[in-house]
Amino acid sequence: MSIAELAPAYIRAISPYLPGKPITELAREMGIPVEKIVKLASNENPLGMSPKARTAVEKALAGIERYPDDYELKKALSGHVGLGMERIVLGNGSNDVLDLAARVFLAPGRSAVFSRHAFAVYPLATMSSGAECIQVPAKDYGHDLTAMREAIRPDTRVVWIANPNNPTGNFLPHAQVKAFLRAVPRDVIVILDEAYNEYLPPAERGDSVAWLAEFPNLIITRTFSKVFGLAGLRVGYGLTSAEIADLMNRVRQPFNVNNLALAGAIAALDDHAFVAESYKLNRRGMEQIVAGLKRHGLEHIPSHGNFVTFKVGDAVKVNQSLLKQGVIVRPIAGYGLPQHLRVTIGLESENLRFLQALEHALEGAR
Repeated sequence: MSIAELAPAYIRAISPYLPGKPITELAREMGIPVEKIVKLASNENPLGMSPKARTAVEKALAGIERYPDDYELKKALSGHVGLGMERIVLGNGSNDVLDLAARVFLAPGRSAVFSRHAFAVYPLATMSSGAECIQVPAKDYGHDLTAMREAIRPDTRVVWIANPNNPTGNFLPHAQVKAFLRAVPRDVIVILDEAYNEYLPPAERGDSVAWLAEFPNLIITRTFSKVFGLAGLRVGYGLTSAEIADLMNRVRQPFNVNNLALAGAIAALDDHAFVAESYKLNRRGMEQIVAGLKRHGLEHIPSHGNFVTFKVGDAVKVNQSLLKQGVIVRPIAGYGLPQHLRVTIGLESENLRFLQALEHALEGAR
């Protein structure tokens, strides 16, 4: 008997999450200097981290020998979203918060519903808890809320919704999401993942936090990894009822957000100029990328995030050509989209480099 067989079958059945290829890994594989590589694979902020956050992190180094105290970040978030601190759960990235929710509400004999082409962490978190995955076919690459409601069974305890969705970029109007919440049984937890919320145009940003007063079964998750530029520090948060937050905090690891991440997040939350600049850069870059894809006659999925998913046919061959040219994008065959690639919006020069490399890759694929 293999030692691995001592682990539960549902753990052994999990396929590990595959992150975007690091710049240093490609440099080793291809012998390309690090400074010559453009990474547009992991939906990171091309402007880097908030300047205020960088200053705060550098200052926080002086107290790195002390265990973290998350009070100040919870206080800042409380003022930012208008909820009591007892309704906030911090995580080592919002992935951690998603996993905490699964640990609290899922177990063998229970099930969770999610859409095809949705974030890979949803089935991972579901399976690691021993629960059954119910994957619902997508509608125009996005969530089919009617089908998801119909897929809920008596043993279903969680529904996962990403809005905007990753990796497709689809966005569900808030009226549709709210109607879905009203239709879902109150003994089913709805997890609304809003990692890309800050990239939405102001007209599309509904006040989902206000829904918590009406829906005690709602958990909203957000992150500092995207528009705030703190992906490497790993800090995210969940907003929910005090009762659910209490349960999630019971299984949360002590000190799961480190001192530097806490300091950076507090400062980033107050750096409104940086967030505004990041939003504007993303809108311009989205137009640049989409225009380039159209010039090449490529289909793309309209995106409300900081990335675009596009169809190239032989995605493996095109991606390999891009890598050889020092450009990293994200293959998404694991999301059920084997003919598509996802590209993060970068700086203007990075977007141009990608489009030039893509043109060369497409010529080679013909």
